[in-house]
Amino acid sequence: MRILVVEDDTNLNRQLSDALKESGYVVDQAFDGEEGHYLGDTEPYDAVILDIGLPVMDGITVVEKWRGNGKGMPVLMLTARDRWSDKVAGIDAGADDYVAKPFHVEEVLARVRALIRRAAGHSSSEIVCGPVRLDTKASKASVDGVQLKLTSHEFRLLSYLMHHMGQVVSRTELVEHMYDQDFDRDSNTIEVFVGRLRKKLGGGDLIETVRGLGYRMQAPTDAL
Repeated sequence: MRILVVEDDTNLNRQLSDALKESGYVVDQAFDGEEGHYLGDTEPYDAVILDIGLPVMDGITVVEKWRGNGKGMPVLMLTARDRWSDKVAGIDAGADDYVAKPFHVEEVLARVRALIRRAAGHSSSEIVCGPVRLDTKASKASVDGVQLKLTSHEFRLLSYLMHHMGQVVSRTELVEHMYDQDFDRDSNTIEVFVGRLRKKLGGGDLIETVRGLGYRMQAPTDAL
């Protein structure tokens, strides 16, 4: 899962980004509204954390422009505690949720997880596919109750496929959501990670290769 953090306070941006990375997300950073708008307009994100009080272009304008251009990624807006009008303006502009400053980073992480789940059509913090359970809160996965030992890339791959369970996901889409903007992307490496993940899941047909299109994860028929 790939997140964009748009916050001009360097320390806060770093704090949020580090916490997200520790939770298994890929993170891109922007420090003003113009840069944030550009990244959100040109790169695919699973969620965005966006401050209202940004230099160059304010957060309200940024989210309005995104929505006007048809960008539908979930947006969590950071607002000042005593400016209730900002919260209303942010939601009306197209933000999906808000957190008032000062805040606990854990709250931001919880709200981001919820936004991503809802955008993918999941209501619970646990996503289940046959014998596989993905605990989005703890950033862990298990098969038949046994916790899996996954690399960061394997976990991101599994997480994205399970959030989009039943859908065909192309290799290009997986690359875009598994790596940050500065990574030297190669879609051929996805095949390697899929192979490794299949072995750790016990083989079988949980991850289906859809020839010419990509991959689809779904529970076996006898597990439904």
